[in-house]
Amino acid sequence: MLKHKSDEIILILTFLLLVSNLFWLMSPKSVRKCNTTNSSNKKNLQIFLLAGQSNMSGRGGISRKIVGGNVTEIWDGFVPEECKPNHKIIRFNAAQKWEEAHEPLNYGIDCLSSCGLGPGMAFANEILKKDSNFGVIGLVPCARGGTGLYRWNRGSYAYDDLIKRAKLALKDGGIIRGLLWYHGEGDIRSNNGSSSYKIKFEKFVNDLRSDLNSPNLPILLAILPYPKKPFEGPYIEVVRAAQLGINFSNVIKFDAEGLEIGSDGIHLTTSAQIQLGHMFAHAFFSLSNFTTFSFHKFFPFNIFS
Repeated sequence: MLKHKSDEIILILTFLLLVSNLFWLMSPKSVRKCNTTNSSNKKNLQIFLLAGQSNMSGRGGISRKIVGGNVTEIWDGFVPEECKPNHKIIRFNAAQKWEEAHEPLNYGIDCLSSCGLGPGMAFANEILKKDSNFGVIGLVPCARGGTGLYRWNRGSYAYDDLIKRAKLALKDGGIIRGLLWYHGEGDIRSNNGSSSYKIKFEKFVNDLRSDLNSPNLPILLAILPYPKKPFEGPYIEVVRAAQLGINFSNVIKFDAEGLEIGSDGIHLTTSAQIQLGHMFAHAFFSLSNFTTFSFHKFFPFNIFS
């Protein structure tokens, strides 16, 4: 029995401290690592916007199954090491809040049950692998599956939502370091979409930089690879030529031809999404070389005109 009241108080406080530490150790990482999204880190946040169509949204690991007589797209749930969460990578979710990033990155933005892996997590992890002092990376997913480029005109839903999310992401500080763009799968199917692609994309870049007050915003542009059967994309050459013909400053182009495409002929596999993320990362680090690099010369990283 304790002789003094003070001894009893010390014992109780010690017990409470031990219990609180135990609860902390048992809590989820997303709760324990709350310092990732505190105000001081947000001021130094390195923000990247991710936009385009379904491959940017993420379809890696997606398969089609018949459920109740209906065809349903289901993600296999596999998350490779290159796409695993990192406390220095956060995402701006559908509720306009920062949280620890995880796959599927685009969940709630463009897709629910059919959301799979995209290039975003592989990109961010590769950036941190190459530069451990890069800081906290904030990913802002904005991709919309099935959107022709006309949907990314100023005043359209996809474009306006991109601008809205970008500005909200900056509310507490940070800097937008670039836009990752993978697009064109829909426009290669029509003459109208493909023939006007270059003009529309140049307008998109100008409007984006103007609306974000960032005239030199880096644009990382993936040149669309050739589709496979059964997907029909008769105007692929037109869109590829348009993308290759973009000649703006700080638009870094790389050719995604050679990446593995799934059985539907248009969506990248999980392994291809990882490679795509790494290609985006290398494109970002090559900002001083305003040119195009090829997937086939990706390892080691070579630039060619």
